[in-house]
Amino acid sequence: MANTVVWNKHDYVQRMRSRIDKPTCWKDILDVQYSNVRTIVNGSLTTEPSVVGGTRGTAYAYEDFTLTADTLTINQYYNIPIFIDEADRYQQNYVDQMKIADFQGKKINEKLESLMLAAHGTNHTDYGAGDLAGTSTDDTTQITISAVNIDDLWRDIRRKLWANNGVDFATENGVFIVWTATEFSLLEGFAQANGFTEADMALKSGIPVQKGFYYGGVSHYLTTNQTANHRFAGIKRMGNLGILTATNGVAKFIEDPAKVSGLGIVARNDHGFNWPSYYTQFNMDVNTST
Repeated sequence: MANTVVWNKHDYVQRMRSRIDKPTCWKDILDVQYSNVRTIVNGSLTTEPSVVGGTRGTAYAYEDFTLTADTLTINQYYNIPIFIDEADRYQQNYVDQMKIADFQGKKINEKLESLMLAAHGTNHTDYGAGDLAGTSTDDTTQITISAVNIDDLWRDIRRKLWANNGVDFATENGVFIVWTATEFSLLEGFAQANGFTEADMALKSGIPVQKGFYYGGVSHYLTTNQTANHRFAGIKRMGNLGILTATNGVAKFIEDPAKVSGLGIVARNDHGFNWPSYYTQFNMDVNTST
């Protein structure tokens, strides 16, 4: 005798939210703000006052500074609508339902990751073969990443961040690089050859070592959502992502959508990115041959 399990909407939402809440590289890398406000205003001290010498008994002068407002607008959205035929709806078991919920949460996280990686043209600093060779700066010449140069690459990326006065930010927030599967494997091989294992280098955020680890002063992340010929590197928290709280991890269940017999399940994510111009030198676009 076949058992019929009623579609459990509460558990469905909880499972989807559980997947959305899993640790991801974009949550590690970006300054993520959850809000129901459309426009979030941040600011930075873009012209700094100087420390000046003084003379006893003599009046001092005030130093000028500039506080620049920066706006993060939550005005973009993506959704993932799924339709379940009425018959299929009742022939699915509880496990099938939870797999679909998990899938929707997974795809939302992957979309935000791919959007982050595709933003290399907005307030990012170029890094290319000339930077690596020490022959030019902010180069766009593509680098062919291999076992021979992968260690030189992440060390020189740090060097460029330090040269751009990023060492204090890096000490506070950390340095990161996002690699493809092939590059990540090369990095693993280099680390293992030098006596380290992934278990020694687990990230504190809870991301599994198969997807990210800490080595050589850098958080290294694996992605399969990269933009061709570009890798993302820099200092964490230098890019902003705003997510609308009200729709995050929420599913709508629509009976017989457009008069089609069945159940529509719509999950959406409302968000906005902001890459402050005063942090351009700390968000790096690494130009690669693949």
